[in-house]
Amino acid sequence: MPDMERWPTTRLLSTAARLVEISWNEKLKSIGLTHAGVIAMQVLAAKGAITQAALAEVARVKAQTMGTTLARLELHGHIARQRSDSDRRSHVVTLTEAGSAALAEAVKLEQDVLSPVAVDTARLREELRIVVRGLAGLPAPESEPRDDATDVTQS
Repeated sequence: MPDMERWPTTRLLSTAARLVEISWNEKLKSIGLTHAGVIAMQVLAAKGAITQAALAEVARVKAQTMGTTLARLELHGHIARQRSDSDRRSHVVTLTEAGSAALAEAVKLEQDVLSPVAVDTARLREELRIVVRGLAGLPAPESEPRDDATDVTQS
């Protein structure tokens, strides 16, 4: 790699993010998941049954993107979609038992990605949460659980 001492922080951050995501996606393939799929499943685990549109909003992706992600998850049996009783135009998405098991495995795989790197992952996670909150204009929490690797709704 080129001399990273001269790189701006933003380049370091985006390069690190890409490398982590590539490594994690390689590991996730073995259980039929992608990074996007894990995010959707984390939201479902935290929120329970939710409409596809609301899931896309919470995950901060376009509805079409979420539809593609959910189709892949449904194919692997990780989620189930049913037409809403109250609005036949929308689908309610739920995490299946197989999806919960795959999500637990994905959390372990995420930890494996950074295990060879000499970094305090808990501190790194907290610093990244501060960056995301600050740049997204979100207020800093008064007290938040520090070891909450599966809750994307608070990141």
